[in-house]
Amino acid sequence: MSIQLDIVTPEKKVYSETVDSVVLPTTSGDVGILPGHIPLITQIKAGELAISKDGALDLLAVDIGFAEVIGDTVSVLTEAAIDIEDIDLAAAEEAQKRAEQALKDAEGQDIDPDELQALEAKVRFAMVQQLAKKKGK
Repeated sequence: MSIQLDIVTPEKKVYSETVDSVVLPTTSGDVGILPGHIPLITQIKAGELAISKDGALDLLAVDIGFAEVIGDTVSVLTEAAIDIEDIDLAAAEEAQKRAEQALKDAEGQDIDPDELQALEAKVRFAMVQQLAKKKGK
């Protein structure tokens, strides 16, 4: 038996494969999903999503979002996702520095809350990418 895993960001469908299992980083802790799992809707936290397929392990860095398990289908809706193999560590570190500087520059200014939230999300996802890449080495 297998699971259909779909990972979608606002920009595109990042992943759509049949897999053996998936471990989701939820706000309640990591949750393992196997075929036949009970229906579930859960909030995803920024972290590492692990996919097992044909004996191989694939790791993705994901940002906040939601996951839904219905039958043998897992749908993950997240702000951002990237395979750790595709992460450029230097670029992630630079992105984090730029976003942190922009946050610092915004302090004390009348900045739109949505812009502030977007900057915080950039910092968070850059950090998650770095952690996942270093852990996956």
